[in-house]
Amino acid sequence: MEKKKRILLVTQYFYPENFKSNDIAFELQKRGYQVDALVGIPNYPEGEYYKGYGIFKKRIETINGVRVYRAFQTPRGRKATGLGLSINYLTYAFFASIWALFFAILKKRYDAIIVHQTSPITQAYPALLISKIRKIPIYMWVLDIWPDAMTSGGGIKNKRILSFMNNRVKGIYNSCHKILISSKRMSDSILSKGDFKDKIIYFPNWAEKIFENPTYKEIPELPTGYRIMIAGNLGKSQNFETIMKAISLLKETEIKWILIGDGSQKKWIEEYIEENNLKNCVFLLGKFPIEFIPSFYSKTDALLFSLKNTFPHLKMVVPSRLQTYMSSGKPILAMIDGGAAELIQESDCGLSVNAADYEGFARLIKYYVLKNKEEFAQKGENGKKYFDKYFRLDVCINNLISIIEDERK
Repeated sequence: MEKKKRILLVTQYFYPENFKSNDIAFELQKRGYQVDALVGIPNYPEGEYYKGYGIFKKRIETINGVRVYRAFQTPRGRKATGLGLSINYLTYAFFASIWALFFAILKKRYDAIIVHQTSPITQAYPALLISKIRKIPIYMWVLDIWPDAMTSGGGIKNKRILSFMNNRVKGIYNSCHKILISSKRMSDSILSKGDFKDKIIYFPNWAEKIFENPTYKEIPELPTGYRIMIAGNLGKSQNFETIMKAISLLKETEIKWILIGDGSQKKWIEEYIEENNLKNCVFLLGKFPIEFIPSFYSKTDALLFSLKNTFPHLKMVVPSRLQTYMSSGKPILAMIDGGAAELIQESDCGLSVNAADYEGFARLIKYYVLKNKEEFAQKGENGKKYFDKYFRLDVCINNLISIIEDERK
């Protein structure tokens, strides 16, 4: 009988937090791998330890066959900014490295280490430690670009700090066996830090399983008209200042804009609606559990996708919301630049304009979409076909296994 291959997943974020790291661990375990996960104490996004978890609670547990080891980390804090967030990042990197040292000395050899690299990139250090001691290949899945994210997300502009972190990032990339990128555009940033061409492999995001085979639930009645919906975080990075300008230009049309979710910009949006007399065309329905979202998608005509272009690295990122939208079979209307715009064009799943071009966005909807509804709807079908071919969970996990196994031959 063939011995099970052992995988170590290193990530600061894991179940019950909602991250793709969960899918990686649980799906590999289902497929016969023996998976250990070196993670943090769950506290994202609320900034407090989840109920039932803490310094002395559930530090080691087994979930769906995956052995989970939770390194100490301080909570992010409710605002998740400044000193509190920095300490959160550093405490995980330090205490998880102690666990990694323990693993390297006492545990059996792993066949591969997978790093699920959202922010911060410092969560890769425990993986680097055990890799160096036991000569285990690291496969790092890059979902955020550092140190660029320190500027866009943390407001850090100090050149010495950024230069220091840039050198740390180069060292991390250099220690990786393969660098998996979630957007093709990310290769530009990674190659600017060194000759890593032979290490880079495109490995895209996927949608949650619930969107692949949805079960439809009863939802509130939606307004009559041509419905354009945005579902998810209503935050600053979603570029609502520009979105609302476009909506204002289209308020005399049949369009009903439906916003599902919550976030830092919700109050500002409410005030804008009131001040600009948009109550008859913009509807804030609040936050719903994820299992209700496919039902909302099924009742809309198009889905709205937007992301600020304030920082160059944001053009390299393809948020997983795009794959989720594509799974719905609905066409996408986007104000976005870079990798996401290229994916929309390549899959022919919708139409996009530059992130700041609200006037062009309004013209596109008024003079093309509303006058060619059936033709535009077909783009949603294109997106669904593209999703089924490239972005289904089973397809992506098969690709990950191929990457690991091919390198081991």
